[in-house]
Amino acid sequence: MNKRYLHHLWTRIRPIKTTYLVAAFIVFAGGAALALRHNYMQMTRLRSAVFVADQSGNGVEESLQKLRKYVGSHMNTNLATSDGVYPPIQLKYTYSRLQQAEQDRVNTTNSQIYTDAQHTCEAQYPGSFSGGPRVPCIEQYVKDHGTTARTIPDAMYKFNFASPTWSPDIAGWLLVLAVLSGVLAALRLGLGLLAHRFLD
Repeated sequence: MNKRYLHHLWTRIRPIKTTYLVAAFIVFAGGAALALRHNYMQMTRLRSAVFVADQSGNGVEESLQKLRKYVGSHMNTNLATSDGVYPPIQLKYTYSRLQQAEQDRVNTTNSQIYTDAQHTCEAQYPGSFSGGPRVPCIEQYVKDHGTTARTIPDAMYKFNFASPTWSPDIAGWLLVLAVLSGVLAALRLGLGLLAHRFLD
């Protein structure tokens, strides 16, 4: 150990009190904890707004974009829920409305096709009443021209946004200051112990 270098370093760092650094660490760490909690609470509010919009059918895309932007730019905004549902954002009401709209479209289309089938088969077999060749004709027409519901992929209505490990917001900078003051306090304490051991 170079005593001259240690003495020089110790004379420079001795005026900085360890208690000040520890106090700074406590203040910054407490502030960071509060800011991280605020980030999480804000994410929770925005997530709830998405669920409300999904249920009502109004402003779903806007609320989803706000949540995505917030989660992507703030730490401690993990979307995981206590019930373990994954992905955590599922627009089930929006998806159900789309499925119902598709089923309504199919029902309307097939109803019109059935009416067209009756008219077409009546024209082909004017003398046939109930039964006879008209019924197989209608069945075949509906089979040939009828439509079925398209499958709507549910993956397009399920979301999970990644939260950054560190973000340049209040919580992020307070965390940096807390780590920095903690490291400085540990260095100050360590140098003090070394100085007392080798310089006394």
